[in-house]
This record gives sequence, structure tokens and C-alpha cells, in this order.
Amino acid sequence: MSNLIVHGGRPLHGQITPSANKNAVLPILCATLLTDQPLRLLGVPDITDVRKILDIFAKLGSQVNMDYAAGTLQLHHKDTHFDPATHRLPEEMRSSIMLVPPLVARFGVARLEDNVKGCTLGVREIDPHVEVLRQFGCKVERGEGSLLISAEGHLIPTQHWLDYASVTTTENFALCAVSAGGKSVLTNAACEPHVQEFCSFLAMMGAKIQGQGTSQLTIEGGHKLGGGEFRFAEDFHEITTFLALGAITGGQIEVRNTVPEFFPLLDRTFAKFGITVTHKDGWSTATREGPLKIRTPFTPNILTKVEAAPWPYFPVDLLPIFVALGVQSQGSVMYWNKVYDGAMGWTSELSKFGAHVLLADPHRLITFGGLPLHGATVDSPYIIRVAIALLMVAASIDGQSVIKNAQPIRRAHPKFVENLRLVGADVEWQEGD
Repeated sequence: MSNLIVHGGRPLHGQITPSANKNAVLPILCATLLTDQPLRLLGVPDITDVRKILDIFAKLGSQVNMDYAAGTLQLHHKDTHFDPATHRLPEEMRSSIMLVPPLVARFGVARLEDNVKGCTLGVREIDPHVEVLRQFGCKVERGEGSLLISAEGHLIPTQHWLDYASVTTTENFALCAVSAGGKSVLTNAACEPHVQEFCSFLAMMGAKIQGQGTSQLTIEGGHKLGGGEFRFAEDFHEITTFLALGAITGGQIEVRNTVPEFFPLLDRTFAKFGITVTHKDGWSTATREGPLKIRTPFTPNILTKVEAAPWPYFPVDLLPIFVALGVQSQGSVMYWNKVYDGAMGWTSELSKFGAHVLLADPHRLITFGGLPLHGATVDSPYIIRVAIALLMVAASIDGQSVIKNAQPIRRAHPKFVENLRLVGADVEWQEGD
């Protein structure tokens, strides 16, 4: 168990260069198995899930040369092999499901632990992935504690319409489609920035993809993929997080951002809390005049809302960050999570700080901000951005707070605490049993 000890009440100031997006890095690492040519990846973050996938590659016989200090990874899968009798893909990483298509494409078989899971966000079903794999001609069998996925010969191109715009299902469809011999079309595809980055990587290797950034992907498969060099962009989640940390503490953090085209809706959402975001010369800043204050809607008698759903809606993963802003803002906000049914239960922990929040139902929450808050010891669920949201509240309050079970932060943000100290935060890890 890892806790964060926070001594808050200090305005944070300075510059930060964010890491790459975990949700782009992990599927791209899985996609590297599609080629037997050498690859060089730049800006790879030192996070736990990256280390786990690289450990899998090493066990499969791949050449792995990772310089964590420089963030440079050299991969060569020419001698990779997979034995379903002995090799397993770990259940603790949801990204394991994206190792299946490249393994099936290269070796005709993959074995996956039966309960793939990630953060505690409610039920994370595997059925959409099974449906996609079967449409491409894979056989999916349930064994004792695992799933065996196999295919004879090349995968079969297909057309598919997703029930909803799932990120990992979209990526798994693309991984299958580039290996299938013909044109495949996916409708209601996810189009988040990390999905676009994933598609850019496949294109770098030689995949023929149309519709990147839209809800329909068309992929001409069957082409041999090559190697090359690829640099990851900054994580828009981490950019937003550090902008919000500066604003909630009454400071100003300048954050490296080479992808401002993804920020118009995020900028408008910040504005609802009295925060102005500017982008200039590859850097972004968030400023506020006076206390945080919720902007009153033009339409009378309604609450200011933050509605989160698949991109291009406001990103669900960032909703906790803005809940933290809400409890420190004068006024009330309704938050609506339209994706996960178990993502709001953590908000009862905010009352330990003295915050007033109302969970209207599993998907909607109202914050009544502007109340005096005090330091507290709170428990974080296994959700990355929730641990950060609790830290944000703690950092904005005078005195000491403890964020228990904060280790999920390490799954996505390398050197997170070190970066906070660089901008003036008094925060440290406390390791325990």
C-alpha cells in the first residue's frame, strides 16, 4: 500500500513537461508484435504497466532495450515465440486483451486469463472483444481460468458496428483488421486522442487506415508491416491535471502541450469554473482572477453541467479532476458520467474534507462548493484520476492530509510527485504493507 502525505495551502508555480499517454503507449506496445522489424519508440514513460508488458516481451523471446531515464525503447520481435501451454497474458492489466490479435496473427493462438481488469470503474465486459475476434474468424474457447483464442490461416476481413464507442474494442478491431486480407470497416469507432495516436503508429508501420479521428475506420489489411521510429505526444489527461492543480491552489503551472487542437472543449469546461486557459508556443497555462467561481448559465434555474461521455464529449477520465475544482468553487455543478456505473462512489470521501456533495444516482453528482475545508485522511479506490482528485483537494487546503491507497497514480504518471515538488508542492510517498 502506498499513501500520499500532503501539506497543502501552497500556490503551485512553475513549468512541467508531461509524460506520454498510458492509453496510447500500452496499445502501441501491443501493436509492435505485428512486425518482425526493429522499432524505436521515444518518450516511453516509466510506469508499472509498461514494465509489465516489456517483461512479457522478454519472456516471449523479443529483444527489449529500454532506457527509462531517456524514455527510449528499442524493440525487435524477430525471435519472438508464443506457447499457449506455458505463456499467459496477465489479468491485472486490461491492455492484455490487445496482445491477443497480434499473437493470433503471428502464431495462430493466444491464451488470456479469464478476468481481464483495470481500474475499479464498474463492470468491464469482454464480450465486445470476443464478438470482434469471432467476426474476424477467430475461435474463442473458455478453459479453466483462461480463454484460448485461435485462428487457422489469415484473419477474415469484416464490417462491424459497435454497440458503443469503446476505445479498447476499436483498437482491437484495428489490430485484427491490419492482419486480415482485405478491407474492414468499423462504424461507431472510438476517436479519442490516444486512439488517433495509435492509428498514427499503425500507419507509420505501413498500415492503410482511413477515417482516423472520426467514428468510422476503414482499414485495408494484409500488407506486411515494417519498423521505424515513433515519438509519443504529451498526455492530454496529464496536461489538464497540472493546469487544474495550478488553478485549484491559486497558482499557475505552465505545461508543455504540442496538441492544443484537442483542448477547445476542455478550455470551455475550465471557463465554467472561472479559469482561463491559454495556449502559446507549445505551452499551456491556466489562470484565475480571484476565487474559483462557477459561471451562472444563461438559461435560468438550471445547474452548470459537466457531461462526460466518449470523445468528442468531455473525457470521462477527467471528470474527477473537475469534481475537485467544484468543491473549491463558489456555486454548484452537476457532473454526469454517461459511461461507467461505478465511477462516482468515491465522492463520499470528499465529505471528510468538509465538502458538500450529493450523489443523485450512480451516474450523476452535484457539488455545493465554497465551503471551508480542512485536512483529512481519505481512502482512494483503484482509479487513477480519483487518487489525483483527492490529492488536488488536499493540496488546496491548509494543513496535512493523507491520501491512502494512492498507488494507482503510478500506473499512468511517472515522477508525478517529483513534478509536484518542482512546482512547490509539499508531498511525499509513504510506503506501507
